[in-house]
Amino acid sequence: MMLRPDDVLERLRALRARQPVRYWAFYSSQLGGIVTDPALMVIPFDDHMVHRGHGVFDTAALVDGRLYDLEAHLDRFVRSAGTAKLALPPREELRGIILRTTAASGKRDGSIRYWASSGPGSLGLAPAAGAEPGFFVMVFAGLAYPESWYTQGLRLMTTTYPIKPPLYAVTKSTNYLPNVLMQLEAQERGLDNGVFVDEAGHVGESSNMNVAFVTPDGVLRHPRFDHILSGCTSLRLLALATALKDRGLIRDVEVCDIPVAAARAAREMMLLGSSVRVAPVVEWDGKPVGDGKPGPVARALRELLEHDMRSARERLLDVPY
Repeated sequence: MMLRPDDVLERLRALRARQPVRYWAFYSSQLGGIVTDPALMVIPFDDHMVHRGHGVFDTAALVDGRLYDLEAHLDRFVRSAGTAKLALPPREELRGIILRTTAASGKRDGSIRYWASSGPGSLGLAPAAGAEPGFFVMVFAGLAYPESWYTQGLRLMTTTYPIKPPLYAVTKSTNYLPNVLMQLEAQERGLDNGVFVDEAGHVGESSNMNVAFVTPDGVLRHPRFDHILSGCTSLRLLALATALKDRGLIRDVEVCDIPVAAARAAREMMLLGSSVRVAPVVEWDGKPVGDGKPGPVARALRELLEHDMRSARERLLDVPY
């Protein structure tokens, strides 16, 4: 069946009606502007990001009409684009587009995700000659996790899939196949998520979250960032966690290699990320973590982060609604 342009638009809208989404605003450099109809939030099939995974992305939180820690996320976005050999507009332009797209959504809470691609023009391995790089911004509801993750805790497994090599792990590219396979493997076994372990037997990261532990003697430990993604939320939490020393909840904070055997002896384990915030892990590979219940450090860290996301003026950027 040959479709007319009007038929295509009608079918795209029907698709979104069958699969409701909460996408509120979308900017495309290829369109040269912002749309709010989810049926129009598309990119060409031959964009190199689509058929070769040649793209990078990042995500920032929208809280009470302000963007939280956008500059830290832009730092990582720019680093990832450099590694992936992707051209970006000037940083000031990126920031302005993100703010204007957020304002166009009219929403005061949610997530802002943005991508860079090398553009369309061919199905080859290298970008098409003369391809125009793409920049895209999506304002959406954000990833949702069940409340039971926080009240009852998560059950994890050590994934059977190998961890990404460091070069690819530290670059936030759109190639998330190992992460997806880890998540699917865990779900097939009735679990919530998985954990990568590197060839040296050190704990890596989870599917789209970092992982941290509290040792029996009260040290908050996080894996080194040289072979995992440098989590903006993790970095901020490691700084905020010093306040827990004064409250007697932890003794110290360390970023170091964490052998699996030492990790299994932890009294607390948690997942950290911009969407999940801080979620306690109560079971790992069928064995309880600590006493098998959500711990006080995970709870305290989540409270610190929630407060920071609303009160740290130096990290909050007003949206020009």
